Formats: sequence, structure tokens, C-alpha cells
Amino acid sequence: MDGLESLKIDLRDIGEGGQTFNFTLGDSYFEAIGAPEVRRGEADVALAVRRVAVGYFELAFHIDATVTVQCDRCLDDMRLPISTDGQLTARLGDENTVDDNLVVTVAEDDGVIDVAWNIYEFIALAMPIKHVHADGECNPAMVEALREHTAADTAADTADAQGQQAADPRWSGLEKLKTIIKD
Repeated sequence: MDGLESLKIDLRDIGEGGQTFNFTLGDSYFEAIGAPEVRRGEADVALAVRRVAVGYFELAFHIDATVTVQCDRCLDDMRLPISTDGQLTARLGDENTVDDNLVVTVAEDDGVIDVAWNIYEFIALAMPIKHVHADGECNPAMVEALREHTAADTAADTADAQGQQAADPRWSGLEKLKTIIKD
């Protein structure tokens, strides 16, 4: 994750009152992070870090972003607005780990937590599962091709439902069994 040095926070420098960090991230961030779903984007991140106990820290993220993803319908790029909040607990310990309670342990001798991937995860979790343009904004050629294939599939399904195609002979034994049970 080269070029993301500004997203590394030294927890040992956080005072009793906490500290706030603001980041403006662009396309280079999403390229550097290797974001699997996001092609491009801009994000404004506000991160408040506060010490909650000796060696324990709470990281509160607020992210406003606009990301470019692929439309599931027409496969063209589409812009998706994201606004999300996230929380993370970190503690100083022996080595870098994440436990079952989602507490990130940062090696005490290093004391630095890299929040680059956490920011991406909060953005990815806030995105809807289905990415589709608003009505009328999809690529017209792809919509027409989709409509043609869907119409052909619908016609075949209708023909099957009306029994116009020959039934699979493997099912004929079951059809006889249904008739016997009814009687």
C-alpha cells in the first residue's frame, strides 16, 4: 500500500483529549489500495481517535465519498454516493493481530495503526449489494440486448409452462405416481 503513509496513525502520540485527522482521498488511493469493487472515487474522511483506557483507543470514522463502480445491468461505470460511519477499537500489545471481538492489537514497540484498508472496508460495506443506474441512465445498446435475451427466455419459459415442448421422459414415472396418489 505504497503512497498511503498519511493514513498511518501513531497511537503513542494521542493525548488524553484525543486527536482528529482529516483525509481527502482520490483515485490514487483506490488504485494504491487495490480496491476490488471500486474503480475510482473521491472520499473525505474524518477520523477521531481518543484514548479510552491505558493502551486502548477508540477510532471513530465518518466518510463521505463518491465512488465509481460497474453497473450490474449495463456494465458501464456509474457513480455511487456513500456516507457512512464506522468504529474501531485498537489496543497496544505484543504484536499486530485482530481478535474475535474485532479489537485491533498494534505492536507496542511500533504503536502505528494503518487505517487505509479500514477506510476502504467501511466504504465497501456501505455500498448496496446491487449496483444499477437510475431508470433511463443505463447504456441503451446493452439494455436493448438484455431485453432481447430476456424476451427469448420468457418465450421459452411460457412454452414450457403451456406444455408445448415435450416433457422430459425421466419425469413421466413421477407423473404416473402423482396420478395414482390422487386416486
